[in-house]
Amino acid sequence: MAEAEQSSDKKTSKPDPIIQLIVFRLGSEEYGLRIEQVKEVTLTPEIARMPKTPPFVKGIANLRGDIIAIIDLEQRFGLRSFEEELPALSYTLAIEAKDYTIGIVVREVPTPLSIPASSIEKAPEFIQDININDKYIEGIVKVDSRIIIVLDMMKLLTPAEIMQLQTR
Repeated sequence: MAEAEQSSDKKTSKPDPIIQLIVFRLGSEEYGLRIEQVKEVTLTPEIARMPKTPPFVKGIANLRGDIIAIIDLEQRFGLRSFEEELPALSYTLAIEAKDYTIGIVVREVPTPLSIPASSIEKAPEFIQDININDKYIEGIVKVDSRIIIVLDMMKLLTPAEIMQLQTR
């Protein structure tokens, strides 16, 4: 009788939704963003430096007619010194939020990855507590021997930083 109940439970449970991530490397770690947060991936356009911006803001760039702020997450997360420059060839992930679009610079071509939604494990609280902002790490994904830190780009920047980046 117990086996029959278990098999009927399996039929009524919803299948685990599949999530698409865009995976990229910062420093020696892998990070991922949900694909719906990424508008496009392109070669990094020419960047014009802007005065009075935080060091992790590389400047602004023209991306298909839109002027966007270009952010270096390696510097933001302290994974690279401020003096060290980006390589000549890099890629930019255009991230579109409600009030702004920003570009995230990465060194290597980002790759897509499909995972079941249940494979994103909640990040331990002690990791979340030390972050600059309010819980921008969505979770951790383990795929074979890889560990991918999933970011929520909508929570990465503080309201004050967003105000600095909005172009008038």
